[in-house]
Amino acid sequence: MQNSKIENVRHTLAHLLAAAVEEMYPDAKRTIGPTIEDGFYYDFDNLNIGEKDLARIEKRMRKILPTWKKMEKEVSYSPKQKAEAKKRFSAEGGSASGGKNNTYKKELIDEFAKEGKPLTFYKAGEFSDLCRGGHVKSPAGEISTDAFKLIKVAGAYWRGDENNQMLTRIYGVAFETKKELVEHLERAEEAEKRDHRRLGKELGLFTFSPLVGAGLPLFMPKGAIVRRLLANFSEEIKERAGFAPVDIPHIAKKDLYRVSGHLDKFGDDVFYVKGMDSEFVMKPMNCPHHTQIYASEARSYRDLPVLFYDTTRVYRDEQTGELGGLTRVRSITQDDSHAFCRPDQIEEVFNRLIGGVLEVVKAFKLKDYRIDLSLRDEKNKKAYLGDDKVWNEAQKKMEKILKENKVNYQIAEGEAAFYGPKMDFIIKDSLSRDWQISTIQLDLNTANRFELEYIDEKGSKQTPVIIHSAFLGSLERFMGIIIEHFAGAFPVWLSPVQAWVVPLSDKFNSYGKKAVDQLQNAGVRVELRDEAESLGKKIRNGELQKIPYILVVGEKEKKSGTVAVRDRKKGDEGSIKLNKFIDRITEEIRGKK
Repeated sequence: MQNSKIENVRHTLAHLLAAAVEEMYPDAKRTIGPTIEDGFYYDFDNLNIGEKDLARIEKRMRKILPTWKKMEKEVSYSPKQKAEAKKRFSAEGGSASGGKNNTYKKELIDEFAKEGKPLTFYKAGEFSDLCRGGHVKSPAGEISTDAFKLIKVAGAYWRGDENNQMLTRIYGVAFETKKELVEHLERAEEAEKRDHRRLGKELGLFTFSPLVGAGLPLFMPKGAIVRRLLANFSEEIKERAGFAPVDIPHIAKKDLYRVSGHLDKFGDDVFYVKGMDSEFVMKPMNCPHHTQIYASEARSYRDLPVLFYDTTRVYRDEQTGELGGLTRVRSITQDDSHAFCRPDQIEEVFNRLIGGVLEVVKAFKLKDYRIDLSLRDEKNKKAYLGDDKVWNEAQKKMEKILKENKVNYQIAEGEAAFYGPKMDFIIKDSLSRDWQISTIQLDLNTANRFELEYIDEKGSKQTPVIIHSAFLGSLERFMGIIIEHFAGAFPVWLSPVQAWVVPLSDKFNSYGKKAVDQLQNAGVRVELRDEAESLGKKIRNGELQKIPYILVVGEKEKKSGTVAVRDRKKGDEGSIKLNKFIDRITEEIRGKK
């Protein structure tokens, strides 16, 4: 939970930013300026600046700050007085340029008044603004001048709606001390170096095309190799846990998702397809298809659990402004699985799945993780399908499973899926950022909606429970996470190219080709780099491409059947026999190192 003091500091700085902008750019119009994680922002209309201008604005903020001896509520209007409040933003009544004829502030006043909320104005120095509150009492005395920084200029639509006016957003970060600010900026600099969008381009992993569309990544050969390895890894774990592969189409009739309930709840996010005689949707989820495979034959209690998995794409029409590299896309590849089981098998299936997730955590060196046990919001039960008794029993059972597995977890009330509680696996990457990867969801309703059944030992019809799971979640998102986690330097088993063979000159190309053939025969992804370039340049290029091993071959290596090994982590290791190196690298690959 955020420290309320720093929240108040950040909120006050948003006001200070608006004041500085209005002094420097009199024609700019202020709109909104909330706090966000680590800082704040303010959106302005009629402001044309670039990041080169931020230092000047920041300097003006520091000049103004000492004059803000106190910040206090200036006036508060009742909702019935909204006309009077709006006068403060009329052509005549604006107390500062950003307040004159400000339609944005008037819109907010109408909204607050409709909600029955007071219309409060807070003032510091000569600056006054419509605000709900949450500031420091004495900005000059409570805000450190060297603990905040403006970091970025971006475009943003008014109220996040792409049909509205595009505004200029200025972002800032702020902390209680200069030390915290410096540490944050250092982390941010490292995060920028690791940005998967930049590394994806530099390493030739993926691209986007405006002709294909936003949020629809195109994977190049190296990226496709990584995706395939991720999918294979997940599928190997699933099969060891007893799941069997199935394969489903990418479209379905609307009726399938109407029965499942997805169309009612998520219809605005669905892509629709017009057929010659029917309407279809691009599948936003896989579970409804899998229910129909289960329903295709009679099931006995002895058959359960019935376990299906499928690595396949789903499609969701995310808003363009919410898309970001691989971490938020419209074409989502899920390593999806569904278990149809008896109630007495829930614990067994959950234990299998938790074991699989722990394999993922180990393979990707994700040492710091927890589970968020996502429960329903007890104050808003109408948002969920199913009755109280079933929900209560299921939630208690899931918490019991976590306790028995001695897994670090925390409760996330209100985060359950609409059809049941779930476990979300949250990992910390190398920069200590939280990411959700795997999820295991208990579904108490879908089987009923599709009238799925099995015959119990007494010959009676029963409804199975469905458990949804995905070890990696979205392959695209997981790939973006691990690119940044490893800074593009994938473990050997996951590297799209595991070794380069580099001849010292043309006369050693034939020996280099022989080494490549032997490595390839052993299953190593290797390239011969025989370009007419210096050895130093080739090694430098290999380092930039994050190649795990560069194998240099010359006269000495040709005569002795060796390769001179340059390890990405350790540097030069000298010459070793080629067959011994092959044993070494193949063992690393098998051991997921």
